[in-house]
Amino acid sequence: MSLPRLIAAAVLVLPGLAFAHGPTRQKADEAIEIAAPPDKVWAIVKDFGGAHRWVPGVAATALNGTTRVLKLDAGGQVVEELETIDDPNMSLRFRMKDPGPVPVNNFSAQISVSSSGSGSLVRWRGAFYRAYLNNDPPPEQSDEAAVKAITGMFKGGLEKLKKVAEGK
Repeated sequence: MSLPRLIAAAVLVLPGLAFAHGPTRQKADEAIEIAAPPDKVWAIVKDFGGAHRWVPGVAATALNGTTRVLKLDAGGQVVEELETIDDPNMSLRFRMKDPGPVPVNNFSAQISVSSSGSGSLVRWRGAFYRAYLNNDPPPEQSDEAAVKAITGMFKGGLEKLKKVAEGK
C-alpha cells in the first residue's frame, strides 16, 4: 500500500477508534468537619480492622496482617489491602483486592485527618473504574453506578465517623 493510501486509511479509521475506548477513571472526594481532636479521630480511622464501627453496611471486619475482609450487612464481602499508613501525617491508603458486590474495578483510596479549628477535617478520596470494563455496560455496572456507590459509601462513612468520634 502506498504512503498516501495508508494515510488516507488512517484518517478514515482513527476517528472511529476514539469512540471504541473502554471506561475512564472515576473519582470521588468527600470531606467532613468533626468536633473532636485529630488524634482521637485518627485513632478510629487508622484501626484498619475496625471499619465495621464506622462504615455503614459493614457488619464485621476480619483482619489478617494488612488484608481486611469486610462482611457486609446485605451479604457478600469486600477484600481490601492496606498499602500505607502514615501516622505523622494521619493518612492511610488502601486498595480493594476484591470489590465483591461493589460495582467498581481497580479501586484505591486515601483517608486523611487534619486539624481544623478546634476539631478535625477528614477527607476520603478514591479513584476507580466501573465494574464493567468493556463498552456499553449494563446500568448496574456503569460509571454512574460506580460513582453513586463510592460517593454514598464515603458520605455515609464520614457521617457515621463523625457520630462515633463526637460520641453521639
